Amino acid sequence: MKELSSPQVNLYMAEALTLSKRALPNCKPNPPVGCVIVKDNIKIAEGFTQVPGHYHAEAAALAACTNGAKDASVFVTLEPCSFHGRTPSCAKALIEAGVKEVYVALIDPDPRNSGAGIHMLQSAGITVHVGILHEEVAAFLEQHLTKKTVV
Repeated sequence: MKELSSPQVNLYMAEALTLSKRALPNCKPNPPVGCVIVKDNIKIAEGFTQVPGHYHAEAAALAACTNGAKDASVFVTLEPCSFHGRTPSCAKALIEAGVKEVYVALIDPDPRNSGAGIHMLQSAGITVHVGILHEEVAAFLEQHLTKKTVV
């Protein structure tokens, strides 16, 4: 398993940010989130938030993984949700998929999550990196995080 370099990490998070913009306007009132899944330094899947009640970015990307995501690295613009709302927990889905690490740009300010998704991942032995391209992602997501989300 090859380690990712800092430029690669930033590149994949930038791709996730670009994907998050494709979620608009259909994802409203949920935040537009993008996700890229990488294995052996190759992008194997991507996804973004769908209409409320359907796939979140992580679930969309996992569904696109034709050979699974075991030992993959995941890049997501917002912390994976920890709770089951209209859709199942994305953190739980990542755990069940067997990913090895998750790169997160922003911690979800929603009080129902706010660090709980990261805690779930870490408790399952998944390495979590927080703050990748934080400023760029925050500049885009800030306007979409002020209202309560519907999961």
